[in-house]
Amino acid sequence: MDKLAATRAKKFSIKSYSVEHGYPNRRRSLVGDAKFETVKNREAKLSWLQESRSSSQDFDLSEEEVIVVNESKEDNDYTSLKKSSLLITLKEGGLADLPRVLKLVQASKGVIEHVESRRNESDKGRFDIFLSLMIASQSLLSLMRAIRQGNLGEISILREKLISVRDPWFPRHISDLDFCTHLMTKYEPELDADHPGFSDKVYRARRMEIANIAFEYRYGDVIPRVNYTASEIEVWGTVYRELVKLFPTHACAKHREVFAVLEKECGYAPNNIPQLEDVSRFLKKRTGFTIRPAAGLLTARDFLASLSFRVFQTTQYMRHPSNPHHSPEPDAIHELLGHIPILADESFADFSQEIGLASLGASDEDLEKFATLYWFTVEFGLCRENGQIRAYGAGLLSSFGELKHSLSDKPELRNFEPEKTAIQPYQDLDYQDIYYVAESFDDAKEKFRKYVAEKLPRRFDVYFDPFTDRVHVVDSVNKLERLISKLSNDVHTLNSCARKLKKHSEE
Repeated sequence: MDKLAATRAKKFSIKSYSVEHGYPNRRRSLVGDAKFETVKNREAKLSWLQESRSSSQDFDLSEEEVIVVNESKEDNDYTSLKKSSLLITLKEGGLADLPRVLKLVQASKGVIEHVESRRNESDKGRFDIFLSLMIASQSLLSLMRAIRQGNLGEISILREKLISVRDPWFPRHISDLDFCTHLMTKYEPELDADHPGFSDKVYRARRMEIANIAFEYRYGDVIPRVNYTASEIEVWGTVYRELVKLFPTHACAKHREVFAVLEKECGYAPNNIPQLEDVSRFLKKRTGFTIRPAAGLLTARDFLASLSFRVFQTTQYMRHPSNPHHSPEPDAIHELLGHIPILADESFADFSQEIGLASLGASDEDLEKFATLYWFTVEFGLCRENGQIRAYGAGLLSSFGELKHSLSDKPELRNFEPEKTAIQPYQDLDYQDIYYVAESFDDAKEKFRKYVAEKLPRRFDVYFDPFTDRVHVVDSVNKLERLISKLSNDVHTLNSCARKLKKHSEE
């Protein structure tokens, strides 16, 4: 990510979610963070717009015009041509006003590279005009004003690096996670008086020591090993022994299967806390996922974005010894015993990544829905196996109290339907009253794909390239054609396999 994009990203977001910045003094959750993030980002954008309009002494500027003005100031260049993409929705009357638009572009000294027209999806009597052109920032501002003042239609900017309400910045390469990973509340025990470690200076110092590993970590580094204390190992062992007793009757088959392998290959044991680097290497071989150390609960947008690159942000610290059976935020027990085993399943790993990819560039409102879906599936999901209900959610598989509760006759069980699940109110102060049951991971994945395709109002799609660890934005016909060409070899291989299998079955 270039410096200019990073600067814009900072302007449009609040990057500290803590009690001192107004976060409610309560148990933390990904959904709560997403809702809080929506409010704070809205406040930040409004404040920035008011400040920018005041500094330019033009209080009638639209948000996009404010961005153009500030972009030219940041670049300190008012004359050089830069590539811009515009979407102009002409007023009713067909394409009669298109020549006037093109004359305005010519008068603004813009150089058109591509023009494309299509009927507006919501109003068939209007046309959308896509323009790709080279134009100076100030000239672009003048062009936008001229089109609006001339009552020719609605105009908006479409550019990948533009940070706006519609297109929040998101990482494009796995190394861009270096810009996201420190955006979380620091040292919860210092900020929350209800935290079990709030009055424990030794525990708080230890949390800071381990958190610094995440703060200093950069893409490509080996995850430093933590020398856990006897007290931390005791807490781990207490929870470990209780959960292992329940796994045979409460955990899904894939979790049980992988957990046995983790005990053999990664040092999972009641008297030993596994190291993240060892677990990361294990996951990489199984499903392509890797681990990145986190100092605490990330913002919902940053956490979900990391899943797009098959990266799971994992804490290394241990919960306070005074309450080993509960933690107000994610800790090593929750991550290693709950999340890691199921991430070693290929289908579930794909499902997790698809949630991440769908979140990229999503609006704050849609991000809340994705966080809620994540909450009721990856954290607290149930599935059917051979006529029985079993747990696959990490929040259940790392808490023997709620694991028992989820499979008792107390909560209400509903079939997993993304459209309904995404708007289901949740509570994070006690055990859940409602759990959602998926027929299988593959079933949940297919339902989620359909939900994204039909309900996500995103003007582009994204594609993850596993060879380069890069996310590509597909927002034009040219980019779609390049993607199709890239995938053609895979399709050829599949067709070849199909022919050989068919021939073999006929012999």
